[in-house]
Amino acid sequence: MEKKKSYGVLIVGAILLILGIVLAVITHNNSYQESVAYGSQLSDVKAQLEEVEASIEAVTGGTADGDLDALNAQKDELAASKSTLSDQKLSAERPYSYSLVLVFFAILLTAKGLYNAIAGVPSAEKKVDVTRLAQAGLLAALCYIGFAFLKFDIPVPGSLEKTAVHFGNVFCVLAALLLGGYWGGLAGAVGMTIADLTTAYVTSAPKTFLLKLFVGLVAHKIFHLSAEHPKKYVARVTILASVCGMAFNIVADPLVGYFYKTYLLGVPQDISKALAKIATGVTAFNAVWAVVLATVLYLALRPALKKAGLFHEM
Repeated sequence: MEKKKSYGVLIVGAILLILGIVLAVITHNNSYQESVAYGSQLSDVKAQLEEVEASIEAVTGGTADGDLDALNAQKDELAASKSTLSDQKLSAERPYSYSLVLVFFAILLTAKGLYNAIAGVPSAEKKVDVTRLAQAGLLAALCYIGFAFLKFDIPVPGSLEKTAVHFGNVFCVLAALLLGGYWGGLAGAVGMTIADLTTAYVTSAPKTFLLKLFVGLVAHKIFHLSAEHPKKYVARVTILASVCGMAFNIVADPLVGYFYKTYLLGVPQDISKALAKIATGVTAFNAVWAVVLATVLYLALRPALKKAGLFHEM
């Protein structure tokens, strides 16, 4: 097929990249610094709250004297202050996180634009696959639900950071298996990024967007999973592809997370290291059931989608 060089995507990507970098610098020097100040105040309030709770426990247990009513009133006041500061910190973090997402998206768009400018694009018009687009939207929504609503938060001792056990990765892997690396990765990236941006994990959104794009490429690029194969081969390759995708996530998530938090968010290195260690364990735990559940769902959906004419060969 004849190809012609295209510069439109490159121009748009470059403009968005410049805009994203400018916004990132501005928001980092303003709203994000405000969030750091809120975080410092929040740490102090949490420490005071823990002391008051310990005092209440001591008075209740009879091991210390004190005015229980006054302590309870102080506890309520500190709890209200903690909630207010948490909301203010989260609100101040959002602009910087949005701008970083824009920067990462613009980098990928610029890279695609460079490829189009060098290698060219097919000159024949290619129709948009509406069915695949709809399936990608559905799986993105499932990724969002799997993280935003089906999660268990795990606080990191000694910091305001936390991680989570969740079901979002199940649908990220399923999206990659069903739709291929590009559409599947895009569905996972969009769904999980929106989940981060709309929850307390807003500062993780840029990292999430970048990493989830790369989950699942092995399934179709190496093993051609969507082609016609014996059932046993499909089952083996599905498991292998899922494991490879999650293995990448187990390695990349804490590694990228360490550098991201240290150099873009300004988190102290000791806390970043602790977060990376905890993230490795939690990510591995999330990966196990993501592989199991995504494999079961894919093997069940594959024949049904084929029968309905909704299965995509890549």
